[in-house]
Amino acid sequence: MSTVQQPDPGDRPARLTVGVVGAGRVGPALAASLQLAGHRPVAVSGVSDASRRRAEAMLPDVPLVPPAEVLLRADLVLLTVPDDALPGLVTGLAETGAVRPGQLLVHTSGRYGAKVLDPALRAGALPLALHPAMTFTGTPVDVQRLAGCSFGVTAPEELRLAAEALVIEMGGEPEWISEENRPLYHAALALGANHLVTLVAQSMELLRTAGVEAPDRMLGPLLGAALDNALRSGDAALTGPVARGDAGTVAAHVTELRRHAPQAVDGYLAMARATADRALAHGLLKPELAEDLLGVLANSADGPTGTTGIDGTDGTEGSPR
Repeated sequence: MSTVQQPDPGDRPARLTVGVVGAGRVGPALAASLQLAGHRPVAVSGVSDASRRRAEAMLPDVPLVPPAEVLLRADLVLLTVPDDALPGLVTGLAETGAVRPGQLLVHTSGRYGAKVLDPALRAGALPLALHPAMTFTGTPVDVQRLAGCSFGVTAPEELRLAAEALVIEMGGEPEWISEENRPLYHAALALGANHLVTLVAQSMELLRTAGVEAPDRMLGPLLGAALDNALRSGDAALTGPVARGDAGTVAAHVTELRRHAPQAVDGYLAMARATADRALAHGLLKPELAEDLLGVLANSADGPTGTTGIDGTDGTEGSPR
């Protein structure tokens, strides 16, 4: 049940014409959700064939036009482009006079807050950062998944009620994120969600190699329970050989990974070390067992199949992306 106070009807945004700049997986889904709330999509822009097909499927009869034309037609514009493209897009739209005073300009980047929209703000736009904490498929199922989805919201104080109302109209739960905390907020989501996909995909590949015919069926209940336990109990839910301090089992794991999936070794070691640190700090891993376990992890980092260490470096200096 939602704990968010529903906005007063007077605070709800009026029925708006909606435009989308960037018909990736996110924009059409949000526009379709706003359409269900009574707003009217009127224009969408997309470059690739895939984005055009996606827009036509999720927003039928909404014309595909250039970005400047989207801003000309819409009261509310969703800027749903990749993070790195957003600053240049905003600057370009403002410099060419495409931004209209009083126009709601919404970006969905997790990394940026409202300040990235400052060029549009100076042109008279109303800047909102509404980031849905959800993974998108580019299909109609995304609209259903927005129900109960948290949105990271950043906006000027005077637009806070309007921003929260839009999120609620899309079925979401607004969560206020300060401008300075946007990068940390986004890093946390990427760590939990994006890396989870990589871990699950690797696990499925290894299970197939081990002869499991339906790794998805095997992993589904296990991962569902693990996720539920983690969300409910945090570090108290840690289990498995690392948390127990079974150094011999961990060493056997590394040996098998080096033989069958050497590309997975660095990730296994890094996660094992992080798990050991957390289990030790929370009293789940006994100190006398931790010494042997950490020794195995340190020795395995310099194993025979590569020169990479537990931190993933290759001996050269430089900062990872």
